[in-house]
This record gives sequence, C-alpha cells and structure tokens, in this order.
Amino acid sequence: MTQPTHIIIATRKSQLALWQADFIKEQLLSFYPRLEVSILGMTTQGDKTLNKSLSKIGGKGLFIKELEIALQNKEADIAVHSLKDLPMHLSDEFIIAAIGKREDARDAFISNDFGALEMLPAGSVIGTSSLRRQSQLQRRFPELTFEPLRGNLQTRLRKLDKNQYQGIILAAAGLIRLKLKTRIRQYMSTENSIPAAGQGALAIEILKERSDLIELLKPLHHPESAQCVLAERAMSRILSGSCNTPLGAYAIIENKVLKLQGFVASIDGKEMIKASIEGSIKDAEKLGEKLGKQLLDQGADKILASLIA
Repeated sequence: MTQPTHIIIATRKSQLALWQADFIKEQLLSFYPRLEVSILGMTTQGDKTLNKSLSKIGGKGLFIKELEIALQNKEADIAVHSLKDLPMHLSDEFIIAAIGKREDARDAFISNDFGALEMLPAGSVIGTSSLRRQSQLQRRFPELTFEPLRGNLQTRLRKLDKNQYQGIILAAAGLIRLKLKTRIRQYMSTENSIPAAGQGALAIEILKERSDLIELLKPLHHPESAQCVLAERAMSRILSGSCNTPLGAYAIIENKVLKLQGFVASIDGKEMIKASIEGSIKDAEKLGEKLGKQLLDQGADKILASLIA
C-alpha cells in the first residue's frame, strides 16, 4: 500500500486545538521526515454558540461535525480531537485510528484569590462548563454557587481575571499543554473529581476506508492510554453518557492490572452512585461495560431517568 506523501490535519481554531494539531504534526514529522503536513483550522458550531451551556445546544458533538465533513469531502485526511470531546458513538464511516499518550487527566482549580476550594467562603461563585464537575463539587461544597462557563481556555481565564468568578474548574491537561501550569492552584484528586471519559488524551479520527492512514498513524498510538480510555468510553456508552449526564470514568494500569472507577449523579450531587472494577488490560472494554451495568443495577438508571424527566 502506498504511503501518503501529504497529510492535512483538520482542527478547531482555538489555541489549545491548534497546539494539539501542531503536536501531532511534529510527531508525524519525527517518524516521517519527508512527509508534508499542513493544518486546516476550522470554526465549529460549538465554538460559535457561547451564550448557552453545551447540554442545552446539542452536546460536545458540536465540536466535531465540521471536522468530520472536511474528512468526508477529502479536504482533510485526519482530524485531531481532545478525546473527551468525541461522542461515545461515532458514525459508522469514522474510526479512531490512534490515541496518544495521555497527559494529566485531573481537573484543576484556578483562582486569583484562593489557594484551594476548601478556602472559599460560602456563596462564592465557581465557573464550570461541566455537569460532571458541578455534581461532584456541589456534593462536597453545597455552600458554593456554580455558574456556567463557556468559551475556549483563554476566554475562560479572562472571565476569571475580570472577577466574574471566585474560581473556575478546568482540565489540567489543557493548561499544561499551553504552558499555563502556574495558573493551577489545586489539582483535584481523581477520587474527589472523577474525570470525564478520555480526559487528557488526544484522538486522531479518520474515515474508516483510509486503511493507508491506519498504518501511517501506528507510531503515534499509545496502547496503555488507549486501553484506559476505551474502558472509560465503554462504561459511558452503557450509561448513554453525554454532556447532559453528570458521570465520570477514570482508568489506570497498575502492575498490568486495569483499575476503573466511575460514577453517576444528579446535577446537584445529592444522589450519587460510585463503583469500581479491575481486571485484565486486554478486557478493557468488557470491564467498562461491566462497570456500567453494575452502576445501572445499583440505581443509576433511576438517576438517569430523572435527568430526562
């Protein structure tokens, strides 16, 4: 099979998304020095609609539609995404061809005035775009007020700096990648704030028919990270996870054993069901499915039904 000589990467235009695309470009060039790689920046519907929460306008899939159309129209060869932004069910014509080595998957607390969430006075306003984060934090800190926070990473930081919030919660990975690690005041433990499925990992999406690209992208694939996030996504799929659903899943591998934890909660966090499972790395997706079913058996189905009602 002939190896491509020129690759076009489709990406969103945010600074973080462009960093991610450039990172993949540099990786490709390190393995294939003669390869031509260019970047196609695109504005998605999710980037345009900033005055409403994602859960009310159609979810994180709004960040990938235009990129997938570019793949369909042969305007781009690959699309680079934050894996947590990819819907749990991809259209049949697309596949995830490679999952990169995961960055820090934790949530991070950023504030100009307080060193930790525990220091915030009652009534303080916390900005977050995520029902998952809100449910876990509201359960631990019922005295705090949680307000929606949309926009790219820099926009969110600017809103904090304009004193619209006493603190905001962001994914640590994005801050680290953009060399903004110093803004982080507190890393939140994965027990207290279970991350979103796939948080911290990059995914490369292609058309399923592009078998030439599957071989090309193999060196960029990180098997251990992939097994962890595949387990997380499998759990989320069983629970029909989306940004309308306060749920999280996080897997690690220790001593060749995959350990997965997950939760489902009401938006205010008053109802919450947690569970964990461990087993063989090669059974990653089966473990995720099994944990999802355990959560349903423990009452997650009632919580999920109440969110729809």
